[in-house]
Amino acid sequence: MPSTPDLVIRNGTIVDGSGSPGFQADIAVTAGKISAIGQNLPAGREEIDAAGKLVTPGFVDLHTHYDAQVTWSSRINPSSWNGVTTVMIGNCGVGFAPCKPHQREKLVELMEGVEDIPEVVLTEGLPWNWETFGEYLDSLDGKAYDLDVVTQVPHAALRVYVMGDRGVAREPATAEDRAAMAKLAAEGIKAGALGFSTSRTINHRTVAGDYTPTLHAAEQELVDIAKAVGEVGEGWLQVISDFDDPQEEMATLRRMASESGRPMTITVLQRDNRPELWRDTMNDIARANADGQNIVGQVLTRPTGVMLGFEISLNPFMGCETWKRLAPLAHAEKIAELRKPEVKAQILSEQQGDHLMRTRVTQWSRIFPLGDPPDYEPAPEKSIAAMAARAGRTPEDLVYDLLLENDGKTILYRPLSNYAYGDLSPVMDMMQHPNSLVGLGDGGAHMGVLTDASAFTYMLTHWTRDRSRGKTLPVEWAVKRLTRDNAEAIGLLDRGLLAVGKKADINVIDYDKLAICPPEVLYDLPAGGKRMVQRTRGYEATIVSGEVVYRNGEPTNALPGRLVRGARAA
Repeated sequence: MPSTPDLVIRNGTIVDGSGSPGFQADIAVTAGKISAIGQNLPAGREEIDAAGKLVTPGFVDLHTHYDAQVTWSSRINPSSWNGVTTVMIGNCGVGFAPCKPHQREKLVELMEGVEDIPEVVLTEGLPWNWETFGEYLDSLDGKAYDLDVVTQVPHAALRVYVMGDRGVAREPATAEDRAAMAKLAAEGIKAGALGFSTSRTINHRTVAGDYTPTLHAAEQELVDIAKAVGEVGEGWLQVISDFDDPQEEMATLRRMASESGRPMTITVLQRDNRPELWRDTMNDIARANADGQNIVGQVLTRPTGVMLGFEISLNPFMGCETWKRLAPLAHAEKIAELRKPEVKAQILSEQQGDHLMRTRVTQWSRIFPLGDPPDYEPAPEKSIAAMAARAGRTPEDLVYDLLLENDGKTILYRPLSNYAYGDLSPVMDMMQHPNSLVGLGDGGAHMGVLTDASAFTYMLTHWTRDRSRGKTLPVEWAVKRLTRDNAEAIGLLDRGLLAVGKKADINVIDYDKLAICPPEVLYDLPAGGKRMVQRTRGYEATIVSGEVVYRNGEPTNALPGRLVRGARAA
């Protein structure tokens, strides 16, 4: 080790990502890599006193949608506010490359609907200085970020690029179409993507309600693309599916994995209407692994759900005509109108119109105040239905007044999956399954309805420290799930573990003070677009490639994060 390291982190409790018990030691960093771990290391050019703090690898989030944000911003928050030092984009089959100039509107419409990113934001923000997937990567090369970015080739973009309107209309691909998509997918992997992604869920639609182009893609189309990825010898296959016909769907996915020889990850969530289906899926995944295939379920640390409020995209009155009239107003003007007794009376007298979310935003027994600190495992007695019954009020009357509190910025929480039984015991089982990975932070997407990038911080705060409605988990185990397991799953063997020679992506965490803040709305997107985010407390330092990018939650001037092309050796 050189006599003067660039950085030394002293006296911390090292939770190294291996799952082993934490231990006290110093870490030296030189030229962006860990150069020594031990006691009494030589002084560094910069030092951090981590006494009483945890020192962990940087977190790796395998499921985000920063495909647009990485083109216009160096700050990939809110993920980078949550100790994440590597994000994977291009999930769910949606993205912006490859794309011919006349097809740009199609991909914008799809991303707007599937991932709730406003069209005006994308239209103004995207530079569109690419057509091919390789050119998209070229446009990101050389950009400086507060974390590293890895990519996947999105199936919907391939379909639109090759098939045009036929692809948008979900027509069957011809042999020529399949060959062209397979070729483009392989080219994307060769250019540096670490995966290919597709969506097979009816929940992914355009704003107009049209299904994603990949929804009913035939097995042969998927297999041909998977085989092409397999011939390159890098990258995984990312899939989200409804599993409405579980046996047929799993057979298709297993054939993709078998024919390609590549790893596969499948989103696994507990559905309210089929609460044990996820266990069947995980059992099928276990059987696939026993047969020699490498398939994992990707799970979230808490429910997937939506936020309800007067400043964001959804609220219980969004189908009322009076609300629709007020919705375009600036927030302060809107709240001033909503405070008028006659406006409240009018809205409460109106019938909800017919819209996709109608039953979800008015099922009072499943809607809860989110609170501060946010409560993602609320008990039934905390529901709006229970609160209204105790107060002798209608749920609508109670909710209206709640949403006006805090200058109209109060947030309610509606769990949609992983909460069929009213607690997180299924999530505990999902996370502990030997064939699962923890991900699905979804940063960069659903900006007006949820903010789940904080689910990584929640892994530490709730599951290892604060949970009161069931058992907790060891912090060393949780860190391993957020770091080494995810990094190795996508072939980034240079990170995810605190060991000499590894990339110096590191968090220094005040574990006792670690906390997730309530959601807030920022108007910082292109065209003044708004997004909902959550800040955190307790990350004393987040380090990327040996440089401190955040100190006590505040950004530094360092932006060492880069696009990462291809896998990385240990």
